[in-house]
Amino acid sequence: MYQNNYQKKVIKKKKRRLNKKGKLLLIIIFSLILFIILPKHKENKQQEEQKTVKVQNEIEEKVVPNITFSSNDLREGEEIVGKTKNGYLITKLNDIYYIDGVLIVNKTYPLPATFKPTNPYKEITKDYLYGADYIEDYVMEAFLKMSSDAEKENIKIRITSGYRSYSVQKDLYNNYVKRDGKEVADAYSARAGYSEHQSGLAFDLNGTNRNFIKTKEGKWLNDNCYKYGFVLRYPDGKTQYTGYIYEGWHFRYVGIELATKLYNNGDWLSMEEYYGITSEYND
Repeated sequence: MYQNNYQKKVIKKKKRRLNKKGKLLLIIIFSLILFIILPKHKENKQQEEQKTVKVQNEIEEKVVPNITFSSNDLREGEEIVGKTKNGYLITKLNDIYYIDGVLIVNKTYPLPATFKPTNPYKEITKDYLYGADYIEDYVMEAFLKMSSDAEKENIKIRITSGYRSYSVQKDLYNNYVKRDGKEVADAYSARAGYSEHQSGLAFDLNGTNRNFIKTKEGKWLNDNCYKYGFVLRYPDGKTQYTGYIYEGWHFRYVGIELATKLYNNGDWLSMEEYYGITSEYND
């Protein structure tokens, strides 16, 4: 009887030792897995982040050779007009206005009637164009990168209205005035010479649906376009600054650095309030 009890105790001890060894072995295996997998996962994540930053930097270096500059960097023939309310330098070159080196077009700062993109993605061959292919080449490259990344998430975006000449904008605006009256037309359409479309730096995406922001495409663009240098040019609730109603489909290229500032962690700033400038017609 005593021997049986002793044997039972021995067997129990052996089982306990085996259980401890088994648990210890599992802990060692699990630790090895963590030691091997986690650094690899972290490394892959870091490589992906570095790759994204590299792509953004390459776009920035290529497409924005001189996005901002000081008075010491004035180009030949460029004159200082003054400073904005927020202290940014206003300059003028060939009748084109720049704020802190960034081309500006709104109701206060027009473009010359003869202005057209200097290096369009494709050569401008005729006057009456809504061409996606006629925006500045670096803007198109940034857009193609953005649309490619969006498509990986099953988001399809397309340019529906890109460059518009002075004469095209004139016809559009006059037709809107005939239909809705001047005051109403001024709230949603630019007069000839005052349209960002003429700059070759802006475009409308996926039409002009008032509910675009509610679509998956609109939401994606609202949250991601700044990563590629684009801004939502006429944000919701900013009419007092921009002079235009909210347009969730109208985007403008300004470069990644400025776009990130205007994105403002999702609370979009307009270019007007950021720089401290007006957007008002004289008459």
